Amino acid sequence: MHKNIIDVIKYRWAFITLSLLLIIPSIAVMIYSMIKYENHVPLRLGIDFTGGTMLQYEFKEKPDVAIIREQLKTVGIENATIQVEENNVVSIRTKFLESESSDSEAAKVNSALREKFGEFVPLQVSAIGPTLGNELFQNAVIALLLAFAGIVGYLTVRFSLDYAMFALVALFHDAIFVLGAFSLFGLLYGTEIDSLFITAILTVIGFSVHDTIVVFDRVRENTRFYAKNHSFNEIVNMSVNQTLARSINTSLTTLLTLGALYFFGGVTTRDFVLAMILGIITGTYSSIFNASVLLAWWREKTKTRLA
Repeated sequence: MHKNIIDVIKYRWAFITLSLLLIIPSIAVMIYSMIKYENHVPLRLGIDFTGGTMLQYEFKEKPDVAIIREQLKTVGIENATIQVEENNVVSIRTKFLESESSDSEAAKVNSALREKFGEFVPLQVSAIGPTLGNELFQNAVIALLLAFAGIVGYLTVRFSLDYAMFALVALFHDAIFVLGAFSLFGLLYGTEIDSLFITAILTVIGFSVHDTIVVFDRVRENTRFYAKNHSFNEIVNMSVNQTLARSINTSLTTLLTLGALYFFGGVTTRDFVLAMILGIITGTYSSIFNASVLLAWWREKTKTRLA
């Protein structure tokens, strides 16, 4: 038999406890956010989903938020959400502004800011109507539900229903942690989610289920050869250890690339990359230490019940 690096079955309750310590606070933060936000959603939604205009500028020096707000009032914009980020980058989220013509509302904002702060670099102007924003939000939810349903169907056909069930548990573990983290970031730093965030979640789900399938495939293969002489717990333990180095190496190389993108890729994709980093870390953990040990626990429980 393969020499085990770590006994995942022996310490399974420690691994599951660690997961609960990540998931329970994440759910609590999302519930608090649902109570706090007017639209009663667990995350702070960006203009992709609520509609409105996002203006982003890079100033030479760090600007005063109060002065920015006063300048916006001179062109009739009140209750704007202003966020100062790294490298003197300022994001302004407000109602839907017309931005096509030279004397548009967005152009008036630029003139008002230039009058007070001098020259700056306009990074982006994103404008989405409220109807389209609501449609994008609904489509994002449908995309996530279809992804979960497709994964369950595929794993049920390829393996069996209990394999699919615990793969789904691992996916929920990963998604809830990332959602909880960004819910907390929204409360503390005003971080908003957009369509890129949904892309990140779908990518994390795909990455996580791929890792889980690698482990499950090895479990199924080893079951064919060792089921007569070894318990299912021993087979799971051996299978996890056989795929451990591969899973960790794959995740580390991906994280190195994402780390470079996070630090050098610019402000506009930073939240997307952060969601990917958090998701891949927790996805690797859940594939190795959650899905497989829960499957072993379930098989052990059902075997005892049948006996």
